[in-house]
Amino acid sequence: MPDLYAYTDGACSGNPGPGGWGVLLLAKDGDTVLKERTLEGGEAATTNNRMELMAAIMALETLASASKITVVTDSAYVKNGVTGWIHGWKRNGWKTSAKKPVKNDDLWKRLDAAQERHQVTWEWIKGHAGHEENERADELARAGMAPFKSGN
Repeated sequence: MPDLYAYTDGACSGNPGPGGWGVLLLAKDGDTVLKERTLEGGEAATTNNRMELMAAIMALETLASASKITVVTDSAYVKNGVTGWIHGWKRNGWKTSAKKPVKNDDLWKRLDAAQERHQVTWEWIKGHAGHEENERADELARAGMAPFKSGN
């Protein structure tokens, strides 16, 4: 059975502003890529954090069946949120420890639901550091944003 990886990234031109998300899905046997699929999309008015979340959501929602997958993100917001903060938010009725509403709770709830049917390992990597798959996810995110930027 191949190992599944989703390399995810979000981009925004202005924050808020037009944004995009990108996903590079890879099925690998060791270092050998057996199958590759790319996803991209965007919105006219959004934030970078929302696009980072959308990339992770789309990576998981796209999988047709329950899977064991490693999601690789350069967003500490996504990684820390989904592996840590979300548990307290859910306990507190989607409020922060300061009793304020969780920002982007619509997407956090969607991500939480999307990961429930999978066995997900979350990894954080430094962005824009020459990591080939992360750079490709960034290109996809920028491509997803392109139709929403003025002048296009």
